[in-house]
Amino acid sequence: MENNTVEQGKTTAIISYLTILGSIIAIFMNLEPKNPFAGFHIRQAFGLNITFYILAYFIGYFDSWMISGAFYVFIVVLWFYGFIGAIQGEMKIVPLLGEYFQKWFKNLA
Repeated sequence: MENNTVEQGKTTAIISYLTILGSIIAIFMNLEPKNPFAGFHIRQAFGLNITFYILAYFIGYFDSWMISGAFYVFIVVLWFYGFIGAIQGEMKIVPLLGEYFQKWFKNLA
């Protein structure tokens, strides 16, 4: 990918990782003109946020701190992986779920 494209979309890509609200703001920031680098990271971040909220709802029913703690560590590690990729200007797919996020949210950004 061109360095110019990465630099133009870097701010939007970083904003997309700042909570679900950041993902929604980034979607609107990337409407015109569409930046492929920003779109990639918007799909990754939005997928991570949605996954977190859906799974956290069900994980909350467990009384074990080990299960909920492992879940939060897992999500934070995936979030850091994507966030660092956006900062470094790389299109790294988030492990385990990133391929699915790109397919499921292909029309999002």
